[in-house]
Amino acid sequence: MSNVLEYKGYHTKVQYDADSNSLHGKIEGIKDFVNFETENIADVENEFHEAVDDYLALCEEIGKSPDKEFRGTFNVRINPALHRELALEADKRELSMNQLVEKAIDCYLHNKTSPASTIVYVKENETKSSAGVLPLNINPADFFSPKSTRWSI
Repeated sequence: MSNVLEYKGYHTKVQYDADSNSLHGKIEGIKDFVNFETENIADVENEFHEAVDDYLALCEEIGKSPDKEFRGTFNVRINPALHRELALEADKRELSMNQLVEKAIDCYLHNKTSPASTIVYVKENETKSSAGVLPLNINPADFFSPKSTRWSI
């Protein structure tokens, strides 16, 4: 069972408000605030669709480009030492850091194997010289424990 709905590339998480005995949500991942509410569970999806359609119509009416949920950019905060390693590895592979991070995320999410790519893991209280290497055909999510401290490709 999921409380996430998708329509025309927009998503919402439906939530229940016990005080008002209603279900509500807002379009996630955009700067504009677009929400909906209903007391009838059967109307939730339709109310979300109407909110998206109304938002798109309003944007067209006022000549504004509607916000897109996923623009392909996001900020990631990482340890400076890992940032340095990423920059050096990207230089070695003649890639930008963005390209290397995109490749790493793609491999992680789609369980892809690349002959030249490996995942390096370092467990707590181990040095890099005692770290192990996993081929990418192993799902890192199945391997890593909370004691694993980093991975890189």
